[in-house]
Amino acid sequence: MDTRVSDVGVLDKALVVLAALEGGPRSLGELVTGTSLPRATAHRLAVALEAHGLVRRDGDGRFALGLRLATLGRAATSGFPLAELARPALERLRSATGESVQLYVLDGDGRRCVLSLDSPNELRTIVPVGALLPLDRGSAGKVLAERRPWAESVGEREAGVASVSAAVVDPDGAIVAAVSVSGPIERTTRQPARRYRDAVESAAAAVAAALRSERDASREA
Repeated sequence: MDTRVSDVGVLDKALVVLAALEGGPRSLGELVTGTSLPRATAHRLAVALEAHGLVRRDGDGRFALGLRLATLGRAATSGFPLAELARPALERLRSATGESVQLYVLDGDGRRCVLSLDSPNELRTIVPVGALLPLDRGSAGKVLAERRPWAESVGEREAGVASVSAAVVDPDGAIVAAVSVSGPIERTTRQPARRYRDAVESAAAAVAAALRSERDASREA
């Protein structure tokens, strides 16, 4: 695997290690397989990242993403205007559905969670702010990658979880984000759109309206 992205090779390799852990905890052997790095290099980088809080060990001693990444993710998105504009609409969506809600934007070949509000239920879907998820699995990925107005998914990204997402369209008609509601199939059923589509589309429309108001206010300033 060619890990070169920048002129700083060790940094590129460290990010390859972090990317390999996005799918969940990995043993050293699994980390070597996932990164194609030499065993000694993968171990050295993982331990160094652990020292900085970017990697941790789980109860089985496997390497996992560190909690400092969550802090960095919140800091990175706190100044992201869309997330704050969308918060009131997503808070209403969570109250209306009782499920976890998220806001995703395109980020390279994936979708980045820039706002996440957890369900009050004990059994719930949790997506950390800052998480980078694939575009080819999950309803939000379909909306962003396929430019669809809405989509649903059942057990695609994670077994036992269903979701419904709707597109946030900016004043110029471009899809800039996806609003999503997700939860366990036992509550959402295997036809989540039948239950949540209207609420999700209303939330996405509210975010779009907030974007228009923000642009109009900026023009008047």
